[in-house]
Amino acid sequence: MHAILSHPKLNNCRRLFLRDYEIYINIGVHDFEKKAEQRVILNIDLYIPFELNTPENDLLEEVLDYDFMRETIRTRSQQGHIHLQETLCDDIAAAMLAHPNVMATRVSTAKPDVYPDCHSVGVEVFRIKE
Repeated sequence: MHAILSHPKLNNCRRLFLRDYEIYINIGVHDFEKKAEQRVILNIDLYIPFELNTPENDLLEEVLDYDFMRETIRTRSQQGHIHLQETLCDDIAAAMLAHPNVMATRVSTAKPDVYPDCHSVGVEVFRIKE
């Protein structure tokens, strides 16, 4: 995954991130998972060209507001039951890339309460605009 960060399209980008954002959502394919919400931890990186995310006057309007990431996750998680983490990751990544200022995104999800013998199970996706 680290080689992606050296992609030429990202050379002039600033990375914004949201770390360990915890939500409770209806996710899973098993019957017991469909009866209650599960804890999911999300991490997002956004790559935005400097010219679209460098403040000249120290104003929020000059940059991408972090609330965009949180609100996008909240909106997707309220759309009903999700079977797969892959679906959740892909949907959130697509929504991040739909923002006109975002050049690339990395999204990961993790379910920390699935197995007692590991920290978490999850999925990560990286997308870049062509």
